[in-house]
Amino acid sequence: MNIELLLSYIQNKLTDDLFQLGLYQCLLSFLVACFVAVVSIPVVIKISELKFLMEKPGHRSSHKTATPTFGGIAIFAAILISYFLWPAIDQTDIYRTNLSIVGMSILFFIGIKDDMVGIDPNKKIFFQVLPSLILIFFGKLRIDYLYGIFGLYHINDVFSVLITCLIFITIINAINLIDGIDGLAGAISTLASLTFGSWFLLTNHFAMACLAFTLAGALIGFLRFNFSHTSKIFMGNTGSLILGFLLSFFAVRFINLNNSFRFDPTSFFNAPIIAIVVLIVPIFDTLRVFLVRIMAGRSPFSADRNHMHHIMIDNGLSHAAATAILCAVSLANTVLFFLFHRDISNTVSLFILIGMFFLYMAIGVVLKMRARVRAIDKTRRKGLYASQLLNAFTGKNILRYL
Repeated sequence: MNIELLLSYIQNKLTDDLFQLGLYQCLLSFLVACFVAVVSIPVVIKISELKFLMEKPGHRSSHKTATPTFGGIAIFAAILISYFLWPAIDQTDIYRTNLSIVGMSILFFIGIKDDMVGIDPNKKIFFQVLPSLILIFFGKLRIDYLYGIFGLYHINDVFSVLITCLIFITIINAINLIDGIDGLAGAISTLASLTFGSWFLLTNHFAMACLAFTLAGALIGFLRFNFSHTSKIFMGNTGSLILGFLLSFFAVRFINLNNSFRFDPTSFFNAPIIAIVVLIVPIFDTLRVFLVRIMAGRSPFSADRNHMHHIMIDNGLSHAAATAILCAVSLANTVLFFLFHRDISNTVSLFILIGMFFLYMAIGVVLKMRARVRAIDKTRRKGLYASQLLNAFTGKNILRYL
């Protein structure tokens, strides 16, 4: 991508009437989605409290009080209302975006069931694959070009379907797994949605842009309550499955549309790497946790507190601080990639990402050890305090307190 050409292209776009209309619609969708989420979440909280639909603290929980966990309902409603409120400006992706709403609806009901009574992991995977296949076969959405990674370019239909389906499953579960502390999944997804949405807007894919900005607006409204101390709510599996699915859709379509990078200043020859970098935190954290569990001889899907956000909390950081750091890491990686990877091949970029992943693993090990030392010191201090207290109330010392 040529930065100078891109800046010139953006300047010309700002004078284009069609672009101005698309920008206006995206901003309205963003604001309406935010408003709907802010208005509807208090209703969801009230109903959850009346019907005792609350998540109780457990050994893996970073919270100490029972909290409503159906914020995904408000996110779903906000997306539907604000997206379908406006007429379509272009027809390029309108069928695909409609199919994505179908897939999102399937995952919405699966998420509700999972939040209420739980669901078998195999069934959960099946219902992640199903909406993915709807987009792959009905919407003809698939990765069929690998941009020269390891010398691979065009791939056959079978591998194309398998790779695309794997991307959907990976991102859906990655977003689901990082939803462990206040704001993290919502903030990371907001940044990713705005990044993909801005590119879709610049390239006149207004249906995709509108859906991306709608998701970002719904998440901003949700985050207002997710960080609240008096009216807190979690998005639950209902919300995280929706987010993962839509972000997968944006990432795959982004890679699809950049095939013409040689002829368009807004396209990227390293689109697959960019998609990974934009979602680097959930992808790296999921891979790290799976590797740690496998090396420990456990199932990669077993529950524990080995996620980076859990480790940061165990090191004494607040939810807001841990979320801010991980979001800053995501944003910094995206910006640095655009600045320094301009002339680097995709294969070399992938090796750089692999190196960064091992660095991420090493940081996780150091922080985990620090958290254990901190826990031991805390336990010792408690034991010492109890011992001193016991001594103070025995023998002659007890007379001081009578």
